[in-house]
Parts: sequence; structure tokens; C-alpha cells
Amino acid sequence: MDTNKNSYTIIYASVMVIVVAFLLAFVSSALKPTQDQNVELDKKKQILASLGLRDLDGAEAVEKAYSEAVVCDLVVDSLGNVLKDGKNKDKDGFVVPQKEISPSCLPVYVCKIKDETKYVIPMTGRGLWGGLWGYMAINADLRTVFGAYFSHESETAGLGALIADKPFQEKFIGKNIFAEGDSTGTPALCVVKNGKVEAGKDKTQVDGITGATLTSVGVSNMVQDGLKQYVGYFKSLEQKR
Repeated sequence: MDTNKNSYTIIYASVMVIVVAFLLAFVSSALKPTQDQNVELDKKKQILASLGLRDLDGAEAVEKAYSEAVVCDLVVDSLGNVLKDGKNKDKDGFVVPQKEISPSCLPVYVCKIKDETKYVIPMTGRGLWGGLWGYMAINADLRTVFGAYFSHESETAGLGALIADKPFQEKFIGKNIFAEGDSTGTPALCVVKNGKVEAGKDKTQVDGITGATLTSVGVSNMVQDGLKQYVGYFKSLEQKR
């Protein structure tokens, strides 16, 4: 074949494209199991972080801590009905993608920390530049926060990105989900401007991040919207007591 002809160039380029595409597909397929394992491991670390179990050294430590802490991963709806019991851990609530979380499909992680029951719920929202997500651990009283973990897609470093840091997340520990004496079941827990916590509302308000007002608002909305979906489940648990 005459290598100076246009037809040769076209055929050569086409063959190279096919070969490269095949190699990329092969590499992607070969790496997918490892990628999936890393995603699952990171998710478990985030759930554990909301329970105060952080800085675990290595995958084995994470798996061990998760296995010991998480009793089951339920799927419930906003009315409190249990759709999947989650007894075969990581098969029900754990596999629900964030985008599929809705009033008719709500994952709940029932956990044990020092023989005390905790309920971990996922939540998602929007920040200044992109998506936000996190997990909140609720005490057995179904009214107070045991711990929280938040992360972000692309918030500003040194400002909104600070929601992913431990100091901000620890501000939620011990906060009340509902206002004192509330009978409506409407979550009152929220984030306000730094230094603007109202007198008498320090149990339900969390100081936001200075210079990151919109991200703080995003976290506040995420927390309230996320908690609101689980009120029906919390009420169903209370009725069984």
C-alpha cells in the first residue's frame, strides 16, 4: 500500500483509534472491581466518621470497625414503613445511590456504639459550586445528634470546603433535632451565620463558616431536608416503645 495516499492515512488512523479504544475499555473493565471497592470503602469511612470513628489505619481496620458498628442497613419510606430489613449488611440501604434517595427509598444504618443504638442517615444538597453530601448519626432518643460528617464536590478551599473538616462537624454533636416542646415534628436544627446563634436557640442552631455564607446555607438546607424525610420513621420507632 502506498503510504503517501490519503486512504492509507485514514485506514491507519482508524485502526489506531480502534486499538486505543479497545485498550482503554480493557483497562477500565480490569480496574472496575478495584474502583468499586475503593468507593465502597470510602462510603464506609464516611458513615464511621459520623459515628466518631475516624483516622482508621487501612482498609482492614475500616472493614472491621464497620462490621462491628453497623448492625443493619434498612430501607424505609417517609411514613416509617420498613421496606428492606438490611440484615444482610451492605445489600440493602448501602447499595442505594445518592440520586435514588427519595421519600419512598430512604437508607438507614442501625448501629451500636458502646452498646448504645445510633441511627445514621444520609443526606444530600447543594453548596455554592456543586453538590454536598453527608451522614448524621442520631442518638436512640431520636432527638439529639451523636455525630455528623459532611463533604462537598467543589467548594472553595479555606472557606466552604471547611465543612469537610472535623471542627465544623463536631459543632453538631449534642444538638437537638427539634425545638423544645415542638409537637409538629418539624426539624429545627440549622446552620446560621457565624456568631449569629440566637439567644435560647443554641441547642438547635450551629455557627456557620465565616466567609462561606452560601455553603453554610446549603448545609443547613441539606440537614433540614434530610431530617424531614426521616421524621415518619422516627415516629414509628417511638410508637413501638
